Amino acid sequence: MSDRDPSGGWIYRVLHLVTSVRPGEAGTALLLTLNVFLLLTAYYIIKPIRESFILSKWTPEDKAYLFAAMAFFLVFVVKGFSRLASRVPRQKLIAWVSGFFILNIVLFYVLHLSGLSGKAMGIIYFIWVGIFNVTVIAQFWAFANDLYTEDMGRRLFPLVAFGAVFGGFVGSTLTERLVGALGEFPMLLIAAGILGLCVVFTLLIHRREIALKKSSSRAEPAASAAPLEDEQPVAPGGGFKLVWQNRYLLCIALFVLLLNFINQNGQYILDSVAAPAAERVAAAAATEAEHDLLKRQFLTEFYAGFMSLQGLWSMALQLFVVSRIFKWFGVRTAVFILPVLALGGYFALSFFLSLGLVKIFKAVENGTDYSLMNTTRHSLFLITSRVEKYKAKAAIDTFFHRTGDALNAGLVFLNMILLKLSVANLARLNFVFVILWIGLGIMIYREHKKRTSAGGRPA
Repeated sequence: MSDRDPSGGWIYRVLHLVTSVRPGEAGTALLLTLNVFLLLTAYYIIKPIRESFILSKWTPEDKAYLFAAMAFFLVFVVKGFSRLASRVPRQKLIAWVSGFFILNIVLFYVLHLSGLSGKAMGIIYFIWVGIFNVTVIAQFWAFANDLYTEDMGRRLFPLVAFGAVFGGFVGSTLTERLVGALGEFPMLLIAAGILGLCVVFTLLIHRREIALKKSSSRAEPAASAAPLEDEQPVAPGGGFKLVWQNRYLLCIALFVLLLNFINQNGQYILDSVAAPAAERVAAAAATEAEHDLLKRQFLTEFYAGFMSLQGLWSMALQLFVVSRIFKWFGVRTAVFILPVLALGGYFALSFFLSLGLVKIFKAVENGTDYSLMNTTRHSLFLITSRVEKYKAKAAIDTFFHRTGDALNAGLVFLNMILLKLSVANLARLNFVFVILWIGLGIMIYREHKKRTSAGGRPA
């Protein structure tokens, strides 16, 4: 069977518009796509509310500093996640972690009903969202990596990742349209219900894959009598230790760190332009309460609209571009596309700075990150061991991810007290860091090539 002539029926012909799906692969791939669609829908209900909470009460500088707090807490989150992964099988790991975050959302709602939703709530909620985001998404992609071989992952991850970008678009669009009528905290309860569905789909996918493996091993009694690896906890070992001891994983970790440092500096640039615009809109308010309400509504609608735009761009890339790049150029080449785009974008912002231009560029940058780069980063782990997929990946996607944000907070602090750089000069600084980012991409390219050559597998 050729990639150009799938023989699995009409559904495979439709899926082939996105990527090559072979007969027998559609069921699990579509369930994973639906699962991550729901996960990102929930997150993009939660995220715009985070932006309005923090920027209506605090400054963009305060927001940047809170990312440093996230990195601190994630040290303990990664250690706890690694220990739990060594004690329970993957389906229980995902269910327990997701259930913990669902209970947290219910607690936020109860605190709001009790009247405890002031400035302190904004800080707690902001840090919680940052931990929730990287943790639940990291464990989903570890699960997906655990299901697929390298060849299957390179073909099917573009389809699965489409569910993520489509979920981001749907979640932000729902929030933009419903938050005015329902309010922020009732929207959080909707997100909690969606996360509960994600747990159900995870258990369904796990049981489906176990049943398929047991069915395929019936002809081999010795094999079928042994417990499947997928039903067991992963091997002992800390996520941080795995990263430090492996050059390939360390390169990915530093690449992710620098990616988020650059991205967060770009987000600070957007916030620094959006916050004064919100203040101008709220300036005509008669009372302080009305002022706060107008400012929060402007920021919620602005960021929801911004996220809808980045979602549309993400979906276009994921549907029609990502799988073609993987097929024609390979995962290693895909590593460089976002850095090259960022290089041109920050060069432009260095000389032409406006709310509209920053909004469009950041939507394109984020959309490319959430589609092409997101799929590429997760695909880099297809050639790693099972313990590296769950533990090292969790450390990279949580701690190193947020450490990049924390380093940006340090830059913001230095800029406030010493450097005094303008927003345009911060864009020029990002241009310099993108060059270093490309250098790390070259190192990943070489290490990935070594691993795939040693294992005799194509890139």
